[in-house]
Amino acid sequence: MMAFFSGAQRFLWQSSSVVASHFTSTRFTSTLTSPKLFISGLSRLTTDEKLTEAFSPFGQLLEAKVIMDRASGRSKGYGFVTYATVEDAEKARAGMNAKFIDGWVIFVDPAKPREPRPPQQPQSQPSGAGFTVNKTIGWCG
Repeated sequence: MMAFFSGAQRFLWQSSSVVASHFTSTRFTSTLTSPKLFISGLSRLTTDEKLTEAFSPFGQLLEAKVIMDRASGRSKGYGFVTYATVEDAEKARAGMNAKFIDGWVIFVDPAKPREPRPPQQPQSQPSGAGFTVNKTIGWCG
């Protein structure tokens, strides 16, 4: 009985290492198609200047931007960096992925194109009785 569990454990270990090695080889052999990178996991204290300082050693950095919340003025925890060439972006991706900035582990991925948003609907519409309809609350007077 013990031999069965030992064999099963060995099989599971080997198959999981094959899957892990396949995943890592796919993740690190992919090439970028754009010089723009998406940086996630940023601290709320990280600024554009700190992002520029961290990513500038990898090549000619065109822009480093931390995305801020309009209402609170605080960082949303992610940002973008843009390099002059795809090769510089690839070096930065390899060199900065899973590194620390301001005490937080960041993740560097290729930036995806922004999806188009549907046109915005008007917030309220007048009704025939002199009331307006608020879609989030209901009837208002």
